[in-house]
Amino acid sequence: MEHDEIEVLREGSPAWRLLRAGNAALVLSFLGRFFVEDNHGAVSSTELAAALDDELHALNLPDPDNPRYPRSAADYLQDWAATESGWLRRFYPSGSDEVHYEATSDLEKANAWVVGLRARSFVGTASRLETVFHLLRQIVHGAEDDPEARLAELRRRRDELDQEIARAEAGEVAVLDPTALRERYQQFSGTARELLSDFREVEENFRSLDRAAREQIASWAGGKGELLAELVGNRADITASDQGRSFQAFYDLLLSEARQDELSELLTRVQSLPDVDPDRRLRTIHHDWSDAAERTQRTVRQISEQLRRFLDDQLWLENRRVLELVRSVEAAALACRESPPPIGLDVDVPGIEIALPLERPLYDARPAAEVDSLLDPEAEADVDISVLFGQTFVDQARLADHIRTIVPPSGTVLLEDIVSFYPVEQGAAEIVGYLALTDDDLEVTMDEGQQSIIEYADSTGPRRARLPRVTVRRR
Repeated sequence: MEHDEIEVLREGSPAWRLLRAGNAALVLSFLGRFFVEDNHGAVSSTELAAALDDELHALNLPDPDNPRYPRSAADYLQDWAATESGWLRRFYPSGSDEVHYEATSDLEKANAWVVGLRARSFVGTASRLETVFHLLRQIVHGAEDDPEARLAELRRRRDELDQEIARAEAGEVAVLDPTALRERYQQFSGTARELLSDFREVEENFRSLDRAAREQIASWAGGKGELLAELVGNRADITASDQGRSFQAFYDLLLSEARQDELSELLTRVQSLPDVDPDRRLRTIHHDWSDAAERTQRTVRQISEQLRRFLDDQLWLENRRVLELVRSVEAAALACRESPPPIGLDVDVPGIEIALPLERPLYDARPAAEVDSLLDPEAEADVDISVLFGQTFVDQARLADHIRTIVPPSGTVLLEDIVSFYPVEQGAAEIVGYLALTDDDLEVTMDEGQQSIIEYADSTGPRRARLPRVTVRRR
């Protein structure tokens, strides 16, 4: 790292600022245990202040007349959540009027660095070297596109398995010694806790995207369609990034019932080994992973919720503007009711045309028309019957992909907003295709009490469709 870069981090990094703080021991011991080791998410100020008050009481108990930390728990929490500190995030969650606190990724980084300063009586290296070899094999063989090379590697692994099976059948079972077991358990413990720390940083990155979206919406002065395109593009970028794809793959793997059962069984068996000094927190570490992943997913849903609120606000503003115009017209009419302005009127003819009732003709019944549906045999060759076989196919899979691109999971959007982003190309048949979607993760509902107008163009010119308000929700 360069000198100037380190200077910037020293002055601006909250994690570095925490290490330089006078009460760093209190911050790291309490917040590190409460949020990092116990894996708490957002908690109310009442609960966190009560826990901190107990901690302060225990620390001040040796000398009550000259306490080490004389301030109240609420004052400490406000200081730690201030902008110049940045170790806690202070916010009001949806549906609650009580302040909540949540740890930031900078607190996690500072806590991990201090924990790493502890002297370790045992440092394992062999297992990490095997992990390096295993990762390198996965990279090399995973990038191999030659079928012969891939088959050769698979046969080699099969031969190794056959040899191991043969030794096991002969009663020769290779068992790891206690040192190897402790070494691998130490590596597992460090990786498991690092995963929780990574989740907090991923959540912070998603929250930064949510904050940027809120700022962009608040300062936007252009059209709704342009802003929707910008927000949807940002959401697609974060989902398609390496971090987004890796997080989604981990989340899907963690939600697998078979993987959950396998993890629980493996953790139970490892914790019961006599040669391993088990950590009680690691027995349920996979549940902590699930909680941390759910908090990250909740942050992603907030971005979608912000987009939905923007659409509702814009609709309210448009309706309000229409009412203002109608009231201005009514006010202008009332103002000129008593003294109407002079209006000139030009008449093309000097008089009014007179038409007598008896000048109208009586009803004349038209003769019945005869229809001859038979074609002249000589004219059959000149008739173009291709129009009878012309059909329009609407790809509903393409329409479903449009919805999934715009609407995140558990989100909703109006059909006219989807059409504004993906214009109608196949006329009324495409609109009906949206209404007929039956995918498991999509739900299309119609509100008969409200109407929507969708404009599109076909071969005959511009068209306008009037239908009940259609809402699309993604489960």
